[in-house]
Amino acid sequence: MSQNNTSIIYAGLDIHKATLQLHLTGRDYELPNTPAGHRKLLALITSPPNIHVVCEASGGYERQIVAALHAVNIPVSVLNPAQARHFARALGQRAKTDPLDARLLSLCGEALKPEPTPPRSQTERQLVELVRYRLQLIEKLLAERQQAEMIEHPALRRQSQSLVRRLEGDLAKVNALLANLRKDSSELTTKAQRLTSIIGVGDQTALNILAEMPELGTLNRRQVAALAGLAPHPRQSGQWIGKSSIGGGRTQVRRALYMAALCSSRLHPSLSVFYQRLRAAGKPAKVALTAVMRKLLVLLNFALKHPQIPLAS
Repeated sequence: MSQNNTSIIYAGLDIHKATLQLHLTGRDYELPNTPAGHRKLLALITSPPNIHVVCEASGGYERQIVAALHAVNIPVSVLNPAQARHFARALGQRAKTDPLDARLLSLCGEALKPEPTPPRSQTERQLVELVRYRLQLIEKLLAERQQAEMIEHPALRRQSQSLVRRLEGDLAKVNALLANLRKDSSELTTKAQRLTSIIGVGDQTALNILAEMPELGTLNRRQVAALAGLAPHPRQSGQWIGKSSIGGGRTQVRRALYMAALCSSRLHPSLSVFYQRLRAAGKPAKVALTAVMRKLLVLLNFALKHPQIPLAS
């Protein structure tokens, strides 16, 4: 960012399905989360110079207003809700109202000076929607299949089986939409092919990771591990030393990496040797597999960061 941090005004924006709560230069505004409300918001935050909006991810309700801010080149940082929650605890703030949350986000911006969230292309937005909807369909399908096996009533069993077939059809349609999206985007095709060239990484794993971690290929090894929540956190106090653990970060990335790491730990020449070395050293299988997930993610990041370098098998 080219602006001088001392001159930046951080505006806190608390986003809900129906409303937007803005805290700007000591004043609070409540606006509807509609196109008309978005226009009013833009009018409010374009009058002072050097505005940087800070909000948090709100289950998708933030997407349209974030896109509107990006369209007029206003910096906006979309924080992980846990980060804002921990910041509130650090300040000792227990009360929770929309105006207080907006003020908290403004203070969070002033204290942490977060990097702006880059805009995402239409292809990236569609990829995110398709990948997440596909995962929802898979979860529903698995649950309905399990339930269908336990139903004794003939009519209910037929109804459940019909729902299973419909979900299977919907899943096939989403898979086709993902395939078409990949075919229509040369950039997405190139990235996916680069990732799937690594043993253990399939098409769906590659698309899931590209959807949930658009920063892949722009980070260093420590940053990419931390962003996915795969960096081990030490636990030590005085002479006591506890076990390191992972946590936080992007759950969906870890979820996508799990099966890929399981496959790589058996078939990838270097990762399988790494896994067996950890197991021989007495590391539990879960700990060793987590380490493989971390190494695999670092390798995926390297693959996109240096597309001209052949990947060693």
